[in-house]
Amino acid sequence: MSLIPDKAFPVSWDQFHRDARALAWRLAGKGEWKAIVCITRGGLVPAAIICRELDIRMIETVCIASYHDYKNQSELQVIKTVSQNVIDLGAGDGAGVLVIDDLTDTGKTARVVRDMLPKAHFATVYAKPAGRPAVDTFVTEVSQDTWIYFPWDMGYTFQPPIAGDSAG
Repeated sequence: MSLIPDKAFPVSWDQFHRDARALAWRLAGKGEWKAIVCITRGGLVPAAIICRELDIRMIETVCIASYHDYKNQSELQVIKTVSQNVIDLGAGDGAGVLVIDDLTDTGKTARVVRDMLPKAHFATVYAKPAGRPAVDTFVTEVSQDTWIYFPWDMGYTFQPPIAGDSAG
């Protein structure tokens, strides 16, 4: 099933930085964060901005693949789980842990991570209606039929990842 809809929402680096900082502002008063867990790969960039803004030094990743060809969402694949150090910081259930991703689309990825860290606070820069119930805080909602083109995906036109370039 192809997920690239007719509506496009291109996001520049400047816009993404502003939106990630806006997310940091919203999160600043919501708790004492002991650690950030970013969902890779999309959560890496906003997590870097948010950990700087909120002065969080413990940063961990959970690696989950859902889009394997930039066009079709398929079965979720957990590549790496959260380290025991972060689980221990969050009292074993994620309390005081901030989970960051760029987008919640269907909410499937967030639900997988919530099973790992049930009391963590989930935050995304962008949210689609189907994924909104899976996150606690977000900045901008876009329609379910909108495809967000993130700045790391863009040049003057869409840029496929180098690793997938059969001509190179």
